[in-house]
Amino acid sequence: MCNPPGVVLSATLGGGFVTHRTVSQGLPDDPRARVTAPAPGCPVEIALAALRGRWTTLIVRELLRVDSYAYSELAATLPELSDKVLTERLAQLVAAGVVLRTRTPGWPPTVTYELTPHGKELGPVLQALWDWGARVPAPPTAEEADDT
Repeated sequence: MCNPPGVVLSATLGGGFVTHRTVSQGLPDDPRARVTAPAPGCPVEIALAALRGRWTTLIVRELLRVDSYAYSELAATLPELSDKVLTERLAQLVAAGVVLRTRTPGWPPTVTYELTPHGKELGPVLQALWDWGARVPAPPTAEEADDT
């Protein structure tokens, strides 16, 4: 069987074939967009690494809502998040250049967190992820999977 250029036939679980055509999705014409394996310098990998871990996107969401938060104020916005995980995620976001941590001397000293300019750029990114996720069916729960 001969396929036209750019068309790939793939077998499906049902045994039939599906035709796929390569379509540009507006990816940048950049050599980094043509890698064949994950690379540390890939911009997508860098962005995903900065947002890795449960709760990270929710922390960024809360910081997008205000100019800055004291640690206790931020913790109060996410009451189910443990102090340990909040501290770890904030350190991760600071290291990634997404969040700025400012310590003000005094007694007691105060620490505030705010998004850097790079962090503020994540607003439309998180909105796009939300919009995409809202269109994709949720995976079945463990109970639903057992029923099939």
